[in-house]
Amino acid sequence: MTRDRLTRVGIRGHRSAHGYCAPNYDPLPVTLTRGSGAWVEDDHGHRYLDFLSAYSALNFGHCHPRLVATARRQLTQLTLAGRAYGTDNLEPFCRDLAGLCGMEMVVPMNTGAEAVETAIKVARRWGYTIKGVPDDQASIIVCTGNFHGRTTTIAGFSSDPATRSGFGPFTPGFVSVAFGDAGALSDAITDSTVAVLLEPIQGEGGVIVPPDGYLRDVRRLCTEHDVLFVADEIQSGLGRTGRTFACDHEGVKPDLFLLGKALGGGIVPVSAVVGARDVLGVLSPGTHGSTFGGNPLACAVGREVIAMLRTGEYQERSDRLGARLHARLRDLLGHGVRAVHGRGLWAGLELDDGMPPARQVAEQVLRRRVLTNTAHQRTLRIAPPLVVSTSDLDWGLDQVAEVAEMSWSGRSARRRAS
Repeated sequence: MTRDRLTRVGIRGHRSAHGYCAPNYDPLPVTLTRGSGAWVEDDHGHRYLDFLSAYSALNFGHCHPRLVATARRQLTQLTLAGRAYGTDNLEPFCRDLAGLCGMEMVVPMNTGAEAVETAIKVARRWGYTIKGVPDDQASIIVCTGNFHGRTTTIAGFSSDPATRSGFGPFTPGFVSVAFGDAGALSDAITDSTVAVLLEPIQGEGGVIVPPDGYLRDVRRLCTEHDVLFVADEIQSGLGRTGRTFACDHEGVKPDLFLLGKALGGGIVPVSAVVGARDVLGVLSPGTHGSTFGGNPLACAVGREVIAMLRTGEYQERSDRLGARLHARLRDLLGHGVRAVHGRGLWAGLELDDGMPPARQVAEQVLRRRVLTNTAHQRTLRIAPPLVVSTSDLDWGLDQVAEVAEMSWSGRSARRRAS
């Protein structure tokens, strides 16, 4: 396709640092080279405080010594064998992760999207073999504003035009209802419903926390109608919200946990579907798999992550520092910030309509040596590593507050001048 044709269909080329990266990302103008704890360094030697944590993949910070040491040991022993053979870390990893979740069985994969796709397959097969749904009639309920990944199946039930546009036709079998509306969920359940798939807190949607009691209602409805409750905790899980899982805030347990990001310690991609034996047991040899899923390196790092979470130290830090984070951010309400969403060390600042787009605000914060990112056009997303110090957290929040105040004051001055 010629450049003119690309322009006519609305696709504009984006030159990366070296010109060879496809334009499926539009990164902020910084090139990172090193990282330690909550700090990173760019190719000019400038240091930045990380307030994004690679979308919660770096809950334990950059190059955590325990995780790096574990990876180094495993790198000298065995990194990959494929699932045609057993390896010494696989069963212990699955045992430890099942124990952390209070479950019985694990399907190890690599990426978050793979975990979601795995859960979709498991839910459908469970529906046909256990619930008795007629073949090819299984339906899964999802929520508006969701983000579960970017495969064609998952994109098909996204409500974000940027995720969907130009990628159809999409896989049928999904029904979308409003997030946080238990009544709408109840109305959507039919005899063919096999699962309800949702994020306990919607990350890409703006770090949106549902109304209190919603997750308990989801659990109750799923139990009453013999439907699987599938909780995508890929971003919200493993300490991010001040609990091991976001579901813990309402004391509910789903039928399947979907985990990823932080499970790999920021070193290797690791994801998993964790559930009961009578659900995951519907899989049989040859029905699902992954060459790299459950590889020895991933299992070693994942086991160390689980061991670190067992102490409760990181959940406690997220809870304590998260209270400080949200208190500071609420001070900005009425000063360019319309609402503050989130829980623990995870927040979305919904900007006032009079403020610049969130991307511009993130660029201004970047100039003050703090890394943030956006969730859509109007929300600035903040998620420091759980290892961030109190003083560093305060300094980073000072930078965000000053940018917000300056942008808001500038807007007010322009209005007065006009």
